[in-house]
Amino acid sequence: MLELKKINKSYKTGDFVQQALKDVSLSFRKNEFVSILGPSGSGKTTLLNIIGGLDRYDTGDLIINNKSTKKFTDKDWDSYRNNCIGFIFQSYNLIGHISILDNVEMSLTLSGVSAKEKKQRALEALEKVGLKDHAHKKPNQLSGGQMQRVAIARSLVNNPDIILADEPTGALDSKTSKQIMDLIKEIAKDKLVIMVTHNSELAHEYSTRIVEFKDGKLISDSNPITKEEKNEETINIKKTAMNFTTALKLSYNNIKTKKGRTALTAFASSIGIIGIALILSLSNGFKIEIDEFEQTTLSQAPIMITEQAMDLDEETIEELAGNNLTKYPDEEKIYVAKDITETMTHTNVITDDYMEYLDNINQDDIAGISYQYGTNFNIINKSSDGYQIVNANNMLLQSWTLLPSKENDSQNTLIESNYDVLAGSINNDEPGLILQVNSKNQIYASTLEQLGFTGEEEEVSFEDIMNKELKVVLNDDYYNQVGNYFIPNQNLEELYNNENNITIKVQAIIRGKEDKEILTSGTGLAYTNALTDLIISKNKDSKIVKAQQENDYNVLTNQPFDETTTKESILSYLGAESTPVAISIYPKDFTSKDNILSYLDDYNENKDENEKIQYTDMAAMLSTLSGNIMDAITIVLIAFSSISLVVSSIMIGIITYISVLERTKEIGILRALGARKKDIKRVFNAETMIIGIFAGLLGIIIAYILTIPTNIIIENLSGLANVAKLNIIHAIILVIISVLLTVIGGAIPANMASKKDPVIALRTE
Repeated sequence: MLELKKINKSYKTGDFVQQALKDVSLSFRKNEFVSILGPSGSGKTTLLNIIGGLDRYDTGDLIINNKSTKKFTDKDWDSYRNNCIGFIFQSYNLIGHISILDNVEMSLTLSGVSAKEKKQRALEALEKVGLKDHAHKKPNQLSGGQMQRVAIARSLVNNPDIILADEPTGALDSKTSKQIMDLIKEIAKDKLVIMVTHNSELAHEYSTRIVEFKDGKLISDSNPITKEEKNEETINIKKTAMNFTTALKLSYNNIKTKKGRTALTAFASSIGIIGIALILSLSNGFKIEIDEFEQTTLSQAPIMITEQAMDLDEETIEELAGNNLTKYPDEEKIYVAKDITETMTHTNVITDDYMEYLDNINQDDIAGISYQYGTNFNIINKSSDGYQIVNANNMLLQSWTLLPSKENDSQNTLIESNYDVLAGSINNDEPGLILQVNSKNQIYASTLEQLGFTGEEEEVSFEDIMNKELKVVLNDDYYNQVGNYFIPNQNLEELYNNENNITIKVQAIIRGKEDKEILTSGTGLAYTNALTDLIISKNKDSKIVKAQQENDYNVLTNQPFDETTTKESILSYLGAESTPVAISIYPKDFTSKDNILSYLDDYNENKDENEKIQYTDMAAMLSTLSGNIMDAITIVLIAFSSISLVVSSIMIGIITYISVLERTKEIGILRALGARKKDIKRVFNAETMIIGIFAGLLGIIIAYILTIPTNIIIENLSGLANVAKLNIIHAIILVIISVLLTVIGGAIPANMASKKDPVIALRTE
């Protein structure tokens, strides 16, 4: 089972070399109690450490199951110690910051035993040594004898083949020593027990075999193994494994014993997180403010598609500005400046195909879209002064920017976010008018006159305005044919009372929201797209439209067409077609605007210049400028705050190194129980991870608290309320960064801990 062949071991201190073991050959039976006697420095403990796999021999061989250990790896030795060896130390070597039960369970944990079985076996081991009732106490709550009993329970719990006891009674009184020796003798009935002791009396009383050493040499053996006894038993070696949960538990219990230092460390580590969290809070808040401002700005500056478009690309602007020329030149030359109307104007031909293309635009990107038609409305109102024609072109909000034109409820958010509906409701699917008042509920007298009032009123009730009726007269009733052309009917009373008329009223009265006063301060009338659609549907087959389609002169004036008055423009004026002369698209935000522009650009791919549809985007420069400035400020501030994160990482490294020094003995204990090097590294990585999580969470909490006074200061300075808003995603990312930095900072000390010699570590006090 276990055999030593000509083992030699020496230690070198400077130029001095001490030979601890000299050609030691020794074999052991499966069940016997072997006591190793000898004076101090005779090599007893060195022999025990080599048998236990804590120390390595220089030459010779340790044979286990007829297999040489010369080629054993670190993992093989770890597995051997965990499954085959149980250590009982003179100084007990219990881990002080975990319970008695956890101490006993440790070797089972390293063996990968399930939690339920692990607890059951640990309690059974404690019951054998009479300490089951003390399972949840800490080691410092027990007497010396009790702690040694715990060490014995720990050595037995994994049912090892070999028990190694190094002066197990050296720190105990005679009575307690006898109790411990009785316990060890009982163990030796079915296990190999090898005990190192100075006490010859105890050795002869309890042992079945006495082996004596002197000056590193074996000098006597009271019961050596014969050749016939060899090779009859085997040792079962299984792999060890400490999971990360165990490492976390060990580290957490250790941290609990140093609450003050851990809290200060976490706070110091959190300073960088606090700084970056505050910066991101402000950046996020200002971005929200900018986005809200952009939303209202874009509603006033849409993407415009008109019959005459201006291509304001960067190259053209540079050329128009003459930036390629030198200021105040000495040459006796005159350079011709390019006319903006000649170089930048593009004629758009808006076709049915293009309108169908616009219908397929992503509705999620659009806050609103409106169409302006060249169609004239024949509107008549009635007042106390009689009847009068209403000039639809004087309706200041004819192609009203905030009025949605599609059957898309989401577009109404433009109205809801910018205006309060004071009376009525807006239904863009019904023919009607919308009246906008300013912040003082004012409108111009001319607007009152359009609605059929005298214009001399000082105030008018909502009810009176919404009860006013206007009549839209259709072409066949409005125009009379005289020879080759048509003239309007001048009998306004007759026209007003015609039964074919379309009756319209004010659907709703709206007012710009208080926080949007700058952008919604105008007043005037707008009409719904449903009204336009209805008028065009009824007028496109009228007599005057058909006459204009058949003739190549203006049927309204009996004059020939020219460059400004074309047949197409007159047909549009009369309502012959529903193709708009201008389209306004309102993005939800700048990101949506970019998507819309890309979609519009895709239409122009592979088309001739005269077939392309150009648009005017006045918000493009503002979009890029505001975004870049905010990003640049955020990056610069985060870069400065990140310096403290680097400092925190270095500090964590120092704290972890101190922890390694403080827990050196614990490292030795874990290695003696079979913990691998990577298990030790995992324990300290777990400790830095816990500190990192704590530091990250602490930083986020403090940053969140600091946003309160920060918001108060900003509101007092700028009037902007609740600007600092920490995004939950940013908070999670910062906690992750905190963990990563602390783990990185503690990586070197953790690696140092894993490389510590277990024998030296166990001697540390």
